[in-house]
Amino acid sequence: MSFAIKDLRQDRSAWRALLAVNNANARETSVLASDKFVRMIATARVGTFIEPAAAFLLAFAHDDAYDGGHFLWFRERFERFLYVDRVVVAEGYRRRGLGRLLYGDLFHRSSELGCPAIACEVNVQPPNPTSDAFHADLGFRQVGTATFDDGAKTVRYLVRQR
Repeated sequence: MSFAIKDLRQDRSAWRALLAVNNANARETSVLASDKFVRMIATARVGTFIEPAAAFLLAFAHDDAYDGGHFLWFRERFERFLYVDRVVVAEGYRRRGLGRLLYGDLFHRSSELGCPAIACEVNVQPPNPTSDAFHADLGFRQVGTATFDDGAKTVRYLVRQR
């Protein structure tokens, strides 16, 4: 089966289903209300998805009007970057290379945008070993950590330089 990357802003037909995919994976990401999801898509420098609501990626550039806490951590430390706020693959589409496909597209876009770094965070607590291995395989390296929610959550901050 062949998969094509589409622009979220150009095709609203999948938004409801992609929001459901996001919220089904809230342990790894976070629950989003519909209005926040729509605002994130409108603000993100890169918003891509794979039909039929199989996977999506939202990334913000260093100068986007976004106030996510992890994004702000990177903004304080890096001059130019794209921050991956979330990349989510629906359960029935995992292990088919969709995450790698979305990231490959993002790497190409970062070059076109003149952003020398891709930034993200991965949960340490609760653990997300699949995401850890995936990001390590793509060449990301740890540049920091943060603990919040009274110690219930810990993340590793990762960067991949071009």
